[in-house]
Amino acid sequence: MRYTLMLLFAMLFIELSGQASQTVRGSAVDSESKYPLIGANVVLVDAGGMEHGTVTEVDGRFRLEGIALGRSTITFSYIGYAELKLDNIIIDAGKEMILNVEMEESATTLDEVVVSAAKSGEVVNEMAVVSAREFSVEETNRYAGSRGEPARMASNFAGVQGADDSRNDIIVRGNTPQGVLWRLDGFNIPNPNHFSIPGTGGGPVTILNNKFLANSDFFTGAFPAEYANGIAGVFDLKMRNGNNEKHEISAQIGFLGTELAVEGPLSKNSKASYLATYRYSTLSLFSFLGINLGTDAVPQYQDGSFRLNFPGKNGSAFSIFGIGGTSTIDIILSQEAAPDTTTLIYGSNNRDQYFTSNMYTLGATYTYPIDKNTFFKAGLMHAGSKIIAKHDYIYRHVENGLYKVDSLPQILDYTFQEKKYSMYGYINKKLSRQTSLKAGINVDLFDMNFFDRGRTIVPAEDPNEPASLLPWIERWNSADFAGLVQPYVQAKYRPSEQLTITGGITASYYSINDKSLVPFEPRLGLSYQLNDISKLSFGLGAHSQMQSNYLYYYKPTTDVQPYNLETMGPTKSKHAVLSYDAILNKKMRLKAETYFQYLSDVPVELVSSAFALINSGSGFSRLFPRPLQNTGDGRNYGVELTLERYFANNYYFMLTSSLYDSKYRGSNEEWHNTTFNGNYTFNGLFAREFPIKKKNSFNIGGKITYAGGRRYGDVDRDASARELEVIYADNSNFNEYQFKPYFRADLKLNYKINRKSLTHEFAVDIVNLLDTKNILTLTYDPENLTEPVREEYQLGRLPLFYYRIDF
Repeated sequence: MRYTLMLLFAMLFIELSGQASQTVRGSAVDSESKYPLIGANVVLVDAGGMEHGTVTEVDGRFRLEGIALGRSTITFSYIGYAELKLDNIIIDAGKEMILNVEMEESATTLDEVVVSAAKSGEVVNEMAVVSAREFSVEETNRYAGSRGEPARMASNFAGVQGADDSRNDIIVRGNTPQGVLWRLDGFNIPNPNHFSIPGTGGGPVTILNNKFLANSDFFTGAFPAEYANGIAGVFDLKMRNGNNEKHEISAQIGFLGTELAVEGPLSKNSKASYLATYRYSTLSLFSFLGINLGTDAVPQYQDGSFRLNFPGKNGSAFSIFGIGGTSTIDIILSQEAAPDTTTLIYGSNNRDQYFTSNMYTLGATYTYPIDKNTFFKAGLMHAGSKIIAKHDYIYRHVENGLYKVDSLPQILDYTFQEKKYSMYGYINKKLSRQTSLKAGINVDLFDMNFFDRGRTIVPAEDPNEPASLLPWIERWNSADFAGLVQPYVQAKYRPSEQLTITGGITASYYSINDKSLVPFEPRLGLSYQLNDISKLSFGLGAHSQMQSNYLYYYKPTTDVQPYNLETMGPTKSKHAVLSYDAILNKKMRLKAETYFQYLSDVPVELVSSAFALINSGSGFSRLFPRPLQNTGDGRNYGVELTLERYFANNYYFMLTSSLYDSKYRGSNEEWHNTTFNGNYTFNGLFAREFPIKKKNSFNIGGKITYAGGRRYGDVDRDASARELEVIYADNSNFNEYQFKPYFRADLKLNYKINRKSLTHEFAVDIVNLLDTKNILTLTYDPENLTEPVREEYQLGRLPLFYYRIDF
C-alpha cells in the first residue's frame, strides 16, 4: 500500500507534456424501439467555446475528438424528432465521455414539429408524468453529505428525507422506508446495503458503487404500471457498460474505503466490453481520529460488481452482470479490562454481539430491437441475502478493580436467508407517432429459510446477584417457497405536442397465502404543455406491497405455529398527484406538487392497540409482531416546492421544501401520527466552481437541512424498568410528541487536477459541520433510577475525505 501511494502522488506532480483534451462518443436511438438513428446531427460546444459537429453513422454511433476539458453542451437533432440538449457535460482527461441517448419522435407530422429540448432532471421512463426525477452519477458526488450514495442523494429532493444520520433509509412523503422498491436493470433486488436488518429499506453504507451506475430514475408517487410491490417510491437503477475501445482505471482511497474500478474492451472487433469494481473498508480511521461511532467495534465490509456487454446488430445486446457485498461487526465487551458505564448506541452493554450480513445478485439480460417500431427485452437473475447474529451473555465480577469473566452462555442465535430466482420479459411497440404500447411480466420465486431462538434475561431482585436465563424459545423455524407474479400493460398516447396521456394496468399474486392476490391496479397520467415554459400534470395510481417475508413466519414460542402466515395480506395505497412545472428562464426551474395518498389494509394488531406495521422499516431492530390483521388505514397529504438553478456561470443552487401530514389508524380506532411524520422539511444546496488554468477546478458546496423532529409518546416507566430499555405506552398519546427540530449543515470541498490522460480529485465532505446535537431517541439509563430516561443523539461532526485518480 505504501508504494502504491508513492506511485499515485508521483503521477500527480509529474507535469506531462502535450495539450490535454478528450474524446466524446456514444450513440443515438429511438426512445420507444431502441432502434439506431442514422444521420442524426450532433453539435458540441466545448469549454473553450469551440463548436464540434458530426452525424451518427449506420449503427447510430457518433464520435468527436479533441474536445477541450471542462463543461460542454451537446445537442442532438433529427428530422421528425424533438431536439435533445444536454448541458454541463463534464469532460475530464482521465476518462472518455460516452453518451448513449434516446430521442423521442414528434407526435405530429414533419411540418408541424415543435422543437423542444429536454431539461435537467427529466425522467428516463416516459410513462411517468408526475413525481419522477432522473438523477445522474454526477449528482451523487455533487451534493454535500451524499457520500456518493443514491439514497442519501435523493434525500435532497422535495418530499424525501433521511430517517437517521447513521443510516441511509429514506422517508418518502411520510411513508415507511420499507415502502421503497429497489430495481436494478429491470429486476427487483434485495436491500442493497451493508449491515441491513430484515424488514428495513436501508443501512449504514450502500453496496451500490456509483462508478457502475448510469443515469437512473427515482419516483415518489403514482409511478407507472411496470413497477409493483412498492407503496412509497421506486429507485430504478441502471448499470452502465464499460468503455469498449479503451482500457480505463479509477482508483480511490477514502475515509470509507479503498476502491478500484476497471473497464475496457473485451474485443475491439465485436465492441464487447467489461466493467468491474471492488471496495474494501475497515473504518479503523474512525478510532484513530477519535470520532465516536457509538461503539469501539470496527465495522468491516467489502463489495464489488461487474458487467460484461456483448453488442449485436441493430442495437441488440447480451449482458451479464452482478453486484454483491458482505459486512461484519463484532461488539465484544467481555474483553473490557475495567468497568465502563458508557451506553452503546448500537448494541447492549451486557453481552458480546456478532453480526454478519451479505447480499448478492447475478443476472443476464438480452435486448433486441425487432424493427424500427418494436423492441423486446428479457432477463434472468439469481439473488440472495443472508443475515447471521449471535449474542453471548456476560457473567463477570470485579476483582481488584478489574473484570473477571465467569462464563459466556449464548442467548441469541438467528440466521435468516432468502434466495430469489427472477425473470422478466416485455415488448414495446410504437403503433404510430402518437401511440406506443408496452406489455410484460415480472416473476420472482423465493426460497426462504428463517431460524431464530433466544433466551430471556431475568434480572435478580438483589442487584448484587447475577441475572438468570430462561430456557431457549424458538421464534422462527421455517423453510418455505413462494412465487410472486406481476403482469402489466401500459400505453402512451400523444394526440398533440402539448398533451401526453399515459395509462396502465397491473396485477400481482403472491403464493404465500390466499390473502395476497391483487387483481387490478390501474395507473393514469396526464401532462399538458400550457406554453413554451410551463406544464401541468396529473397522476393517479393504485399500488400494493407484500410484507417482509420474515414477518409471516414469526411465532412467540416453540410449540406454536406462525400465526400471521395465513392471515396477513399486502398493504394497499392509492395516490393522487397534481404537478406544475415552469422554466423561469434558461437557467432556472420551478416545480410544485401537491398529493394525497390513502393507505388501506395496513397490518395492525388483533387486540386494541396503536401498533401498525407502517411505523417500522428503519433502524437496527427486528419486529416480533403479535397476531396481525389488515384492518388499519392511513393518509398522507402535502405540498412540495423545488426551485433549481442549473449549473451556469460556475454556480448552481437548489431549494426544496415540503409541508406534509402523515397519520394512521390502528386497531384502537384512534388516529395517530406515524413515526415518520415530521410535518416539514427544508433543504438548501449550493455549489460554486472556480476554474483554475482552464483544465483544473476548485469546488465548494454546501447543504442545509431543517426538518421536524422525530416522534415519540408517553414512556411506560414500569415496563422500561423491567426491560431496561425505553418502552412507549400504548395509549392515545402514541407518537403525539415531537423532539426539537432537526438541523444539519454539510460542507464539501474538492479540487480536481487534469493532466494529459489523467484526472486527480481531492475531496473532503464534512457531515454535520456545526456538530449539532439532533435527538435520535430516548434511552434507558440504569444509573439514574429516579429519572431513567435520557436523550441519545444522532452522529456528530463527521469529516469524510477521498483521493481519486482516473487514467
